[in-house]
Amino acid sequence: MTDLAFTLLKKLLLDAEKNKAGVKVRNAAITMAALESYHSNRNIQDREAFEAYMQAAQDNGAVNLKRERGYHIDGRIERVDLTDLGKLALFLGISTQDDLLSKARASLSGIVEEFHVLNEVLENWRQLKKVRGTDPKDVQDWVNAAFVIQYMKKQPDTVKGELPIREVSAYLFKDSKVIEKISSLLDVLLSGSTESIAREPYEIWAEIGLRREEQPVRLAGKVIIRRERVCSVLDSPYTAFPASTVLGIESSIYTLITIENQTTFHTEARRLHDNDVLLIYTAGMPSPAWRAMYARILSSVSKNTSILHWGDVDEGGFRIAALISELVKASGHTLKPYRMSPEDVPLEKRRPATEKTLERMRHYAEKAGWVLLADSIFESGFTVEQEAL
Repeated sequence: MTDLAFTLLKKLLLDAEKNKAGVKVRNAAITMAALESYHSNRNIQDREAFEAYMQAAQDNGAVNLKRERGYHIDGRIERVDLTDLGKLALFLGISTQDDLLSKARASLSGIVEEFHVLNEVLENWRQLKKVRGTDPKDVQDWVNAAFVIQYMKKQPDTVKGELPIREVSAYLFKDSKVIEKISSLLDVLLSGSTESIAREPYEIWAEIGLRREEQPVRLAGKVIIRRERVCSVLDSPYTAFPASTVLGIESSIYTLITIENQTTFHTEARRLHDNDVLLIYTAGMPSPAWRAMYARILSSVSKNTSILHWGDVDEGGFRIAALISELVKASGHTLKPYRMSPEDVPLEKRRPATEKTLERMRHYAEKAGWVLLADSIFESGFTVEQEAL
């Protein structure tokens, strides 16, 4: 029954860790109920093996055994109390949470300044909470995720088109599927929050210039597009091109609208394809190639053109808006929100949001230059996706 003894002591250690982290209130102990299998076992050798293992733990200063009344050594064990968490971990050959956290902090020390969200990750781990399914033992995956982002920032070719994810993964890690496996960690590092809503992998990869297969950019409107080999009006309801081949526009438009959501883009494309407007689908967070294309388009439109963005009224939506706003500002234009005000959202479509989420939404809205909207969003207390509007 040494396996049972090990299992019970391991649970005792985990309960003690929870107590230390403030997760559990009760004192860590192995009670009569947990000892039922030992009590009901009639095999003398099994019982002696169990008792010997528990006695060894006590002899090592890890626990205190309470035996049935009147017995000091040979009596039946009725309760096991923790004496020293560290000594119990050492006896079991298990690292304590403090040890694991210390090693994790050391591993992340060189990148935490660049990726501040790692402080949130460590704090979650301290409270025994997993982050995207990971705990301190998975710290190398976070180091790898940060390395991928740092590497991709240095790749000039991403402005021409996304790089094949498996080729990059094989080059960096000698394994073609590593980056795909850590996509959720990339998401946290890029969003800067452990509480952000998880995105689809392709959105995460596109943000840093990676792809499984190339995704053309979709554009709609009665607009003449200048490309590498031809200038022509967009077909209806929309047309898709590789981002690197779109050089600018050759006709006048009164409005340029970027749209985050695919369903919304298709709806608006059918409605406005015969108008002098240009609709561009961002496919979530725009890729480096998309951003380079957008900058070229902005440089070819009139200063009188209205530049609008229609995104989800949530943290991710405003983070995308903040990034697009930087591109617009650099071109000498001003980005304005389109149908992203709380007043545009029916009551029945609203979803309550936490104060932390609202704070981050306000932060990104302010970063986009939408100060009044930022305050309105925080006061409204909800989020909503484009499809709901």
